[in-house]
Amino acid sequence: MPDIRPVSTRNAPTVGFSTGTAAPLSQAIVHGGTIYCSGTGPLDPETRTIVSDDFARQARQTLDNLVAVVEAAGGTRETILKCTCFVRDVENFPTFNAVYREFFEGAPHFPARTTVIATPHRTGVQVEVECIAAVAHD
Repeated sequence: MPDIRPVSTRNAPTVGFSTGTAAPLSQAIVHGGTIYCSGTGPLDPETRTIVSDDFARQARQTLDNLVAVVEAAGGTRETILKCTCFVRDVENFPTFNAVYREFFEGAPHFPARTTVIATPHRTGVQVEVECIAAVAHD
C-alpha cells in the first residue's frame, strides 16, 4: 500500500455541500512528497461564512485558506507548484490577477497556473482555488 496521508486543519474551512452533510473529500492528500489540495474558497475558518461580497477580499481569503491547508500538510507558500483557479465572473479577472500577484510576490517563483471562468457550487462564492505543492524539507 503506498504511503498516502489525508490532511485536515481547522485553520481552513471544510463545509458540507448541502446543509448538515460532511464534504466527501479530504482537504489535502500527501503522497510521495507531493501535496494535492482540494479547492478552497472565501470562507472564514471560524464562522464558516463567506468573508465579504467584495471580490478582492474573497480572493485573498481563498488564498490564505489554501496556504493554511498546504502548511498543515507540510508545505509552504513557496512550495506551491501549480494552482487551478475558478473565478465566477470574467470581469473580476484583473482583480484576481492583482491579488494573486501580491500574494505570491515574495516567493522565489510564481506557481504554474490555470484560471477558469466557472460558477462555484455555493451561492455568493466568487472564487475557488486548488493547488499541488511540494512538501518542504528542512
